[in-house]
Amino acid sequence: MGSPPMIDGAFARWLATQAGQALLAVRAELGFADPGALRSAGDKVSHDLIRTELAKWRPGDAVCSEEDEGSRLAWAAEVSAGAVSRLTADRVWIVDPLDGTREFSEEGRSDWAVHVALWARTASTPHRLVAGAVGLPAQHRVLGTDLPPAYPPMTLEAATSGGGRTIRLAASRSRPPVFLTDLAEDVGAHLVPMGSAGAKIAAVVTGEVDAYVHAGGQYEWDSAAPVAVATATGLHASRIDGSALKYNEADPRLPDLLVCRKDLASRLLAALQRHSG
Repeated sequence: MGSPPMIDGAFARWLATQAGQALLAVRAELGFADPGALRSAGDKVSHDLIRTELAKWRPGDAVCSEEDEGSRLAWAAEVSAGAVSRLTADRVWIVDPLDGTREFSEEGRSDWAVHVALWARTASTPHRLVAGAVGLPAQHRVLGTDLPPAYPPMTLEAATSGGGRTIRLAASRSRPPVFLTDLAEDVGAHLVPMGSAGAKIAAVVTGEVDAYVHAGGQYEWDSAAPVAVATATGLHASRIDGSALKYNEADPRLPDLLVCRKDLASRLLAALQRHSG
């Protein structure tokens, strides 16, 4: 495996790459006959690898992983400082070892991801994410803040539709917000079903779609790494009411977000006000 790079952004890319390779090996070894067993094995292998490498190479940093015991608990202020070290730490790695377990367990699907993000108390941005990487192992690519992609071009469909161009809007395969169809009709959008949140935000970063809207339930690890990459790329990222995304909060729930091209942000936020209430 070798020693990882020491700069945080490159380290996040390295860690996402290592975990992705381990997940591909699990897929190859176990196959797809027992999806439940494959999902469980993938979660464990990736989580254990990430936790081990962070303990080795970043021993002074706190970690918040989806697979940590009690990770979904909202900690009360009077017990949080003593119970959860990440709330008083200066640096916290927010990770999702396997984002899109359902897609991971389905043969032929590539819309699953590994998320690795670093939150720093001293950061100047509202989200305080200073490094991040989204591994897309089955697509053989990693998007990271160390080498952020260029601002994405408009999708071909959008670019050829003139002033009333069609927006391509990434949507959940299994749990799309109930208002999403009305929102799409309002702004003239075409829905593009995809798997994990990381894969959907990555598609905005690369220009495969123009926006991703989610409401109805997520946690910090679902979006931290993709949002770090998206904002490093120059994209808009916020809550669906336009307020800032915040991470390493006592309550790790972060139930909604909008990631999109900046030129679409005001239009989509206005439409969200009409339809998400």
